[in-house]
Amino acid sequence: MTTTLDVPKGLKGLAVADTEVGDVRGDEGFYHYRQYSAVELAEKRTFEDVWYLLLEGELPDEERRRQFMREVAPLRTVPRAIEPLLDEVARTCLSPLSGLRTVLSHLAAVEAMPASHGADRSRLLADARRLTSVAATVVAALHRRSRGLEPIAPDDALPYAANYLFMVNGQRADERHARAIEQYLMLAVDHGFNASTFTARVVTSTGADFGAAVVAALGALSGPLHGGAPSLALESLDAIGTPDRAPSWVRDAVARGERIMGFGHAVYRTKDPRSEALRGTVEELGGPRAELAVQVERLVEQTLAELKPDRPLQANIEFYAGVLMEQCGLPPELFTPTFAIARVVGWCAQALEQAADVGIIRPSARYIGPPPPQPVPAA
Repeated sequence: MTTTLDVPKGLKGLAVADTEVGDVRGDEGFYHYRQYSAVELAEKRTFEDVWYLLLEGELPDEERRRQFMREVAPLRTVPRAIEPLLDEVARTCLSPLSGLRTVLSHLAAVEAMPASHGADRSRLLADARRLTSVAATVVAALHRRSRGLEPIAPDDALPYAANYLFMVNGQRADERHARAIEQYLMLAVDHGFNASTFTARVVTSTGADFGAAVVAALGALSGPLHGGAPSLALESLDAIGTPDRAPSWVRDAVARGERIMGFGHAVYRTKDPRSEALRGTVEELGGPRAELAVQVERLVEQTLAELKPDRPLQANIEFYAGVLMEQCGLPPELFTPTFAIARVVGWCAQALEQAADVGIIRPSARYIGPPPPQPVPAA
């Protein structure tokens, strides 16, 4: 007889695995990658440092970082066998995010990524490096092809974030913009056992290849209840227009039962530390949009606190992410894909950890239909 345990709906609050990758402490407004504060890493280190930390388990020194950058730079290139697919995907897919899912699936097949079950860690680490390296190239290439432009080949001399902006826009980014995008990517790499991360681990637990795990995670991220939409938060800012209109705009939206995009989070019961970090970056970049965002954040939170005193709703990562990416020259259709190319690192780190734990994730469901067995009626 199989014993079924009653658990919270959606597994909310239930620990289903052990991890060394990182965690979120929502009541404190704190999250970390391994033993380091994610926000402090974004302030003091590089994206490559965090990338190495999650895949290798430790922070690199300067020499090891340079060596790591030399090792992953060639992995950014899209293989020739994939290039014809880019045109078709760019023409038929509605967004670079869905296109990324399609292209990475094909790449994993073309490069014969092996089943994770029984594979050497060195091979799995190589696949993780490949997927995390090439994701930005695919997004940038799909974006440019969808606009009738030729893709820009990766520049091996540029760090990850600066190279991404270069491949999107065709010119080297201002150092402030490159650093701002780098910090955003660092803050987005991993965030606890969210839906897409759990999906990546479930798929890996079956012994599937890492390409399958990342593609499945991208599918989970594409849902509006998970991946969110920084572009919608930016649209809300446009709709508000001026700070004095913020309170009435919020009241009208709440009265209509609408969600206030960019505010509230499923885990945090205090300030989202990612939002606070991004606010600082946005303020450093400056400009009218940044000033508007800071003022609107304060007024929206005050109004929401008045309307929903029992449910704290404060700015989340989406609110400032859209403003930051817009300031750095990224169009709205690239907001969520940009988040995704950072999160591929976290998914691969989680997949590496799951692959070392032999055992399939196999929960149960509670049957609530008509009591069986019942007679089958005659045709």
